[in-house]
Amino acid sequence: MSEAPTTACGFVAILGAPNVGKSTLLNQLIGTKVSIVSPKVQTTRRRVLGITIKGETQLVFVDTPGIFDPQKRLDRAMVDAALRGGEDSDVVLVVIDAKRGLDKRSQLVFQRLEHSRQPKMLVLNKIDLVKPQALLPLIEQANARLAFERTFLVSAAKGDGCADILAALPELMPEGPWLFPEDQLSDLSERVLAAEITREHLFRQLHDELPYSLTVETEGYATAPDGQAVRIDQTIYVRRGSQKAIVLGEGGQQIKRVGEAARLELEEILGQKVHLFLFVKVREGWVDDPERYREMGLDYPGEA
Repeated sequence: MSEAPTTACGFVAILGAPNVGKSTLLNQLIGTKVSIVSPKVQTTRRRVLGITIKGETQLVFVDTPGIFDPQKRLDRAMVDAALRGGEDSDVVLVVIDAKRGLDKRSQLVFQRLEHSRQPKMLVLNKIDLVKPQALLPLIEQANARLAFERTFLVSAAKGDGCADILAALPELMPEGPWLFPEDQLSDLSERVLAAEITREHLFRQLHDELPYSLTVETEGYATAPDGQAVRIDQTIYVRRGSQKAIVLGEGGQQIKRVGEAARLELEEILGQKVHLFLFVKVREGWVDDPERYREMGLDYPGEA
């Protein structure tokens, strides 16, 4: 009798400064959308698992909030979540925006990883936005700063170079059983994913500062008996009445646009008709409410 193939399973943390393309990279590696994407920094608030299989190896990618110098409680919670994601992983992918290079934010990431024992791989993202001759000096500078096992040149937005990462990772994963079902792509429930999708569209449509003062929670999620439709009720929490007015827009037009965009994307992801109902409430102290942190999958940090 032939022996069953040996399986392996491991965690791969995706770390980097805010807005370097970590979530875009994760979605490309998994082959579907599991983490929201926005051109605004600090879009990712929770650790998101993306799961894929390469041969006999199950790769569990951990998309983490960007690492930066935290000033507020929510900032500290996000950075702590990112660093824990790196500490708990078998391999760390350190993502650098090739256009920005080793700026202050990336230098801070390197500083936080100096004593990390996990194997680290450098991922230079957005290489399509720079001249090829600029890449080698950047690679040399980064490798002089941290010891990397390998360097990958990618354009996560286009998918270029992502297959090379997937091909290299299995040999670094420990032998063992798969931790998730073969067809599972993420650890996010449909309720949480729906809230994240709405938050993404709020980020995209609102001005620079307001998105960081809001959060979205799915209060109700009910599938019709025939399975062809789902009703989703969500609450958007903001900190001040003036922010509620901005989210609603004149005559409710802004919230209508957000809801329509989120509904269409959710229908595509879920493969069923979506009836999405959005409500906006003022909760002045939500950024200091431990329950809101649990909803976001974050630990509530104490006072600095």
